[in-house]
Amino acid sequence: MRGSAQDSAHDPNRPAPGPTRRTALRTAGAAASAAFLLPLASQAPAALADEARPGGDALQRAFAAAAQEYGVPLSVLLGVSYLQSRWDGHGGAPSVTGGYGPMHLTDVTTALARTPHHSHGTEDARGDAARPREVPGTEVPRARQLPARLRTLERAADLTGLSAEALRGDEAANVRGGAALLAAEQKRLGLPLSEDPADWYAAVAAYAGSDNATAAAVFADDVFEVIRDGASRTTASGETVSLPAAPEVSPDTRQLRALGLPSVERDPNIEAPKGVSIEWFPAPYEQFGDNDYGNHDLGNRPESQSIDYIVIHDTEGTWDVCLKLIKDPTYVSWQYTLRSADGHIAQHLALKDVGWHAGNWYVNAKSIGVEHEAFLTSPDAWYTEAMYRSSARLVRYLARKYDIPLDRQHILGHDNVPGTTTPNIKGMHTDPGPYWDWAHYFTLLGAPFHATAGPGGGLVTVRPDYETHQPVYTGCETAGVACTPHGSGAVRLHTAPSADAPLVKDIGLRPDGSDSTTGVNDTGARASTGQRFAVAERRGDWTAIWYLGQKAWFENPRSRPTAVNTKGLVVTPKEGAAEVPVYGRAYPEKEAYPAGVPVQAVSPLPYKLLAGQRYALGLKTQGEYLWATTFDPAGHKVVRGQDTYYQIQFGHRVAFVRAADVRIERSDK
Repeated sequence: MRGSAQDSAHDPNRPAPGPTRRTALRTAGAAASAAFLLPLASQAPAALADEARPGGDALQRAFAAAAQEYGVPLSVLLGVSYLQSRWDGHGGAPSVTGGYGPMHLTDVTTALARTPHHSHGTEDARGDAARPREVPGTEVPRARQLPARLRTLERAADLTGLSAEALRGDEAANVRGGAALLAAEQKRLGLPLSEDPADWYAAVAAYAGSDNATAAAVFADDVFEVIRDGASRTTASGETVSLPAAPEVSPDTRQLRALGLPSVERDPNIEAPKGVSIEWFPAPYEQFGDNDYGNHDLGNRPESQSIDYIVIHDTEGTWDVCLKLIKDPTYVSWQYTLRSADGHIAQHLALKDVGWHAGNWYVNAKSIGVEHEAFLTSPDAWYTEAMYRSSARLVRYLARKYDIPLDRQHILGHDNVPGTTTPNIKGMHTDPGPYWDWAHYFTLLGAPFHATAGPGGGLVTVRPDYETHQPVYTGCETAGVACTPHGSGAVRLHTAPSADAPLVKDIGLRPDGSDSTTGVNDTGARASTGQRFAVAERRGDWTAIWYLGQKAWFENPRSRPTAVNTKGLVVTPKEGAAEVPVYGRAYPEKEAYPAGVPVQAVSPLPYKLLAGQRYALGLKTQGEYLWATTFDPAGHKVVRGQDTYYQIQFGHRVAFVRAADVRIERSDK
């Protein structure tokens, strides 16, 4: 999500070191982690009714048994669990809101007691050295007495007689607990334990603990959409679970009134589709200290600058913490936050304004930041189906509004945003990480990744099977210790076509030339689902791509492919050029800057695009810089130059090259 100090000694445009805003953010982040962050521990897979086995049906039978025991329709029990966990037990690890198991039974007190400190980057979220700020540290309050929605495991224990330990760690017990909660809610509402799923709308709406009628209705509507459409999935523990489609189910939505939840009128400032639950929770724009201000910049987008990107983040903190922090004018900002349990959204900035979220000022000025309540190192990160669906609806709306293509060149992870200059590379954040399911997300966006060419297309789009592709990552809890095996959308890149070959090097992350690692936050040798790369060579079950100026190999067998063949446009050095510089931002040439606006250096990164190499073309953009250092936006200036840049997929992160240095050609040429 966000970070802290950069080393000013490496940046000629930055004043001498002192107590800056970045230092304050480090203090704030540490306090937030110590007080609120939930466990990132890798734990043994939870037990099932019978011993779990690949393709086994013990969990399916556990759902059936619990549904019969408590009189809950099986489709309702399966639908609720799918929205909460996609039927995964998450290795016994709690969610960001302290939920355990397939039914997301919440026990935040236990989760908080096991909390470690976690940080995964030191970037300055604003990403511009033009205006460092001196501010006091941010204090984050300690957790207060928790509401009932964060203690549902306790209630499930009372209803079932099962121990809290069993409900947390045994998936079959957890499913029984969820069924008991649904049945108890149905009885509380005075409704019958009907066999018809349509009679359970209010109990389903209540399950996620939403605090308003709209959020509860959106959650219930999504559950019943899953019931109508059906679903099937192999979980992380190898269990196959299926929900047959029942398109005829039409729930009685009038039941929602029985919950007595408040209706929230949509604030006129909100910019979002109708099919989501959302509130206006504005970030402050305030002046403070010695001519300093925060926590964003007022703008006039898209008239002043086009919006080209949507950046996907995870919060590395809980919903409540994020809402506290974004109210702090000395902190940073982003446009939206999504809640894990039910997909509820808070909007913080008008989309015309510029948030400080991506660690790259060029990207900030031309992007929208979308935060998701989660932790990237938690096995599976507890990116719930409810949150995926709500996020996809929001991003589809934003993409239509600003004509943003639905591809991985425009829908970026925070971990795909490049450092602006060489000293910034090491500190860039790595969320949403290798456990974010980009393939599922883009399917929900209506833009699934698929082959568009044969083997001669010249490009590949990374696309492993998320459920079965489980590369080993380390450092989820302890450096060097393997994380719990889990599905991943990222492939690992080697120097030769062998799993025993060293991983490719990233000289930006490791100037000493040392190898990349399997660390969950190490992006130096990783390619992610949806990213397109030019093919350099094929050898048996291995494919080589051009990556960070070198040939990088990943396993891609025909029987179990991890990429699909595609075609498109690529860039390569112009004839006669041995190498081409690569940039982390597309800034104008010095002649474009008017008086009063300091020239921003067009600083190349330490990488090179070498002759004979090719990289997938993302977008074409004009050199541009937003000068924004004054509280009054009348003092802001957009500088546009004559230089044109191409964005390319250069490594795990995108990069820019000057159009004057390269030529464009077809990938299948």
